[in-house]
Amino acid sequence: MARFRNKKRKVFVKPVAKKQPSVDHVTGEKIPKSFVFSRGKLPGPLRQLQMDLRKLMLPFTALKLKEKKRNNLKDFLNVAGPMGVTHFLILSKTESAPYMRVARTPQGPTITFKIQEYSLASDIAQSQLRPRCPQDLFKNSPLIVLSGFGTGEQHLKLTTIMFQNIFPAIDINTVKLSSCQRIVLLNYNKDTKLIDFRHYSIRLQPVGVSGRIRKFVQNHQVPDLRTLQDVSDFVTKAGYGSESEADDEAATVSLAADLGRANRVSTKSAVKLQEIGPRMTLQLMKIEEGLCSGVVIFSEYGNSNAKEKQDKKERKEGEDGDDEDDDEDSKEEEDDDDETGDFNEEEE
Repeated sequence: MARFRNKKRKVFVKPVAKKQPSVDHVTGEKIPKSFVFSRGKLPGPLRQLQMDLRKLMLPFTALKLKEKKRNNLKDFLNVAGPMGVTHFLILSKTESAPYMRVARTPQGPTITFKIQEYSLASDIAQSQLRPRCPQDLFKNSPLIVLSGFGTGEQHLKLTTIMFQNIFPAIDINTVKLSSCQRIVLLNYNKDTKLIDFRHYSIRLQPVGVSGRIRKFVQNHQVPDLRTLQDVSDFVTKAGYGSESEADDEAATVSLAADLGRANRVSTKSAVKLQEIGPRMTLQLMKIEEGLCSGVVIFSEYGNSNAKEKQDKKERKEGEDGDDEDDDEDSKEEEDDDDETGDFNEEEE
């Protein structure tokens, strides 16, 4: 019996994911990329904080990084090289408090922070009357602003350099205003020695325009004029803004390019920041020379020469075959050799 082949049947071809650029075409510098993962088991809220941090680091991070129980730090490091990953953000939990480590691959340094307090992005949204999160908000990296770190202390200089390099650098002469939609603010309080970590969205509002006209231009919606006698009533009834929307000269800018329908070039617009989370209060605990190991450059509990010599002695004994590590500076951290699991990296 003759067989007939269906010529119209199409062969399924798996789509190829678009690769992200590794070098900035404007500045020519290497674009930093990151992995956000955990060491040890995390409770539910900290797991959600991990997802919020991954979203914050978009687009140059692995949003769907999956972990299993038999991976260690070396596994992540082996994958980081071919993929161009430059930084690790590692969350862990001890009996006393949660911790976050920010490390540069492949040889460090590593900065350890104790998370004193934190709020999830969902908590921030629930506390706001009108939460704002546009679809294209995470298509570009956030801007980084550091405040209070210029005290001249060496450990604060290292912290400043680490956070500046974890996000892509921008060229103020060529940057597009449409790409500046988020900002990460870190404020250091020299009295409490705590760092306030905040994440905001940036929006512009035209100055001297009533709220009704602004909504009409931005939302493309036909207003309800049934209760008005004339079209002019729609313009004059709302006035030119309430006291809460008063124009602040320090927060107004003159635009160099068009940004949407309401914000035009050479016009003044007010800069508004709206928090989108997550929010953290961090305490700098320790800075290590290597990747989660090495000489302790700074410690909150003191960094005497005797303690450094003791640390070197213990590491040398460990290299000779001793499996126990009694480093006093890492009592409250998870051991990097604990099992965490295999992972599959998927990028958007």
